Amino acid sequence: MNELRFPILQGILPVNRSRVAADLAAGITLAALAIPEVMGYTKISGTPLVTGLYTILIPMALYALFGASRHLVVGADSATAAILAGGISGMAAPGSAQWLSLAGILALLAGCMLLLARLARLGFLADFLSRTVLIGFLTGVGIRVALGEISGMLGLPETGGGPVSRLILDLQQIGRTNLGSLSLSAAVLAVLVGSRMLSKRIPGALIAIIGAIAVSWAFDLKRFGVGVLGAVPGGLPAIDFPRHAGDLSLLRALTPTAFAMFIVILAQSAATSRAYASRYGERFDENADLIGLCLANFGAGLSGTFVVNGSPTKTQMVESAGGTSQLSQLTASLAVLLVLLFLTAPLAYLPTAALSTVVFLIGVELVDLRGMRRIFAERPWEFWVALFTAVVVVAVGVEQSILLAIVMSLVVHTRHGYLVNNMLLVPDGVSGWRQQKVSVPEQAMPGLMIYRFMHNMYYANSSVLTGEVVRLVNGAQPRLSWFCIDAAAVNDLDFTAAESLRELHAILKEKGVKLVFCALMEGVSAEFDRSRLTALLGKDAFFPSIAAVVGAFGSKTEGQAKG
Repeated sequence: MNELRFPILQGILPVNRSRVAADLAAGITLAALAIPEVMGYTKISGTPLVTGLYTILIPMALYALFGASRHLVVGADSATAAILAGGISGMAAPGSAQWLSLAGILALLAGCMLLLARLARLGFLADFLSRTVLIGFLTGVGIRVALGEISGMLGLPETGGGPVSRLILDLQQIGRTNLGSLSLSAAVLAVLVGSRMLSKRIPGALIAIIGAIAVSWAFDLKRFGVGVLGAVPGGLPAIDFPRHAGDLSLLRALTPTAFAMFIVILAQSAATSRAYASRYGERFDENADLIGLCLANFGAGLSGTFVVNGSPTKTQMVESAGGTSQLSQLTASLAVLLVLLFLTAPLAYLPTAALSTVVFLIGVELVDLRGMRRIFAERPWEFWVALFTAVVVVAVGVEQSILLAIVMSLVVHTRHGYLVNNMLLVPDGVSGWRQQKVSVPEQAMPGLMIYRFMHNMYYANSSVLTGEVVRLVNGAQPRLSWFCIDAAAVNDLDFTAAESLRELHAILKEKGVKLVFCALMEGVSAEFDRSRLTALLGKDAFFPSIAAVVGAFGSKTEGQAKG
């Protein structure tokens, strides 16, 4: 029962009184930086502008109260917003009541999946989206988002279709560019880039948005063909279930999209929380954190907004501002509450070109060229996996690509397990033993070869194991009497590998070679027992160490010589 305890205030208690003022100031900074950012995410998700503010209200507060991390900031995110838009495209008109209802249902479904993952302790699933594939995925999302905002920055008519087709159409009608929108976009971009070059603590997006609203109001930019947002509803969100939330056929249709969101939430939130917990020397339990993420998405679905996720950018905003606990996030929620109650009227004058520019820069920042270059330099094969993932995101869609990303991550993992760099152990007059490539089939003693398998034994590499051992035995000079597999690096044995070891035992037995093992871990030894390999090979085929194998083989050889 202790494992399923309901967490509360883990991100706040114990309160460090000396840090309270810094946490409150960081919360105000977070609100100033995040408000224009989340309004930009509504353009990606296709939901009304005010829903972006709602993501910083109830969902952020719920995570602050029930999340397990002291640092993770939960809110709107470009990746999950893009998955949402791609998943329900064609099911309703963007921005409509039906579209918003579908977005709410997706948040509730994602919350249910997070709850089930907590009950089943599936936090480890976060590890199944490799860093390589995640970089490619987010890079593709960034390109897709940025290309989609070019028309808004230039004041061109909005077009449908994918990002590539939209870019082609934008280029075809480039002559219809609205100079007012273009000038405003350039000015906003200059403020955003300039402020970040000076200091990341400067709320450049907020300054640019306030400036754009002031210019729009003062000069009535609508007269010059510059589009503005129009009236934005104020007040608190209504708490209610989305329409058609009980429609089973609709839930089935939305489940794949919700699952894609669930995977991104799981992977991105856990990676961010772990990084900050490690930085501060704190313990972090991803399973316990699933409760906070679950409740945050329940809060989003019931308060008329869209799915929320752990945000690396917002988390960094808080740390840069000096925040060290979830008090910062509660402060940001309170600031947004005040905006909703008293300050939504000026948003009606916000030019859409300014908002498109903010979103464009969000997309550009997701394009991780530095990460892609590092992957290429360190692991060229994985670079092509990351690049392929990014291309699929741009060309096909975000929802489909996250499922591809999972498959590609598993392919990378399986490839690592398949291409095992196994070694032979041979005597070294200086240090006792040294590892040597299997291409140089040296024996530990005449008649004894010790082979170290460098990975778990499972279906993907069982044929490598069998083939390599048989080649070594066939090419051994002098002929072998014993072949020892050092299993110190093996911590798992599946059914296929067990079958391969049975076959290997039979092959070596025909050749007059005894198959023995050393350094089996306790868990692997139990798997040998369950697979009846221990009975097949005999208890005398298992040794605790290399020294024990050499000693037993030496005694046997001496006995045969005397006999």
